[in-house]
Amino acid sequence: MLTAFVMIHAAPDKIAAVAQAIADLPHVAEVYSVTGDIDIIAVVRLNDYEQLAEIVPEALSQVPGVLRTNTVLAFRRFSAKDLAAAWDIGVS
Repeated sequence: MLTAFVMIHAAPDKIAAVAQAIADLPHVAEVYSVTGDIDIIAVVRLNDYEQLAEIVPEALSQVPGVLRTNTVLAFRRFSAKDLAAAWDIGVS
């Protein structure tokens, strides 16, 4: 499974509506309104790379109020358990 993080710049008066519309799109797992230079982050989970073209430029970017997007693909997922195991050197 492929995970993409889409950073979204939205029209200031449409942030909530944009976030909800994006949350309703297929393959969008989570949507967050955030602080900083961007307005919204969407977590997209896909079965293959080809679906990314359907989701970002053909659907998500076309939501009214979306001004610009930047997409980052994840290489690997880490959890707190994974990180603890990676740093465990067996010392009690």
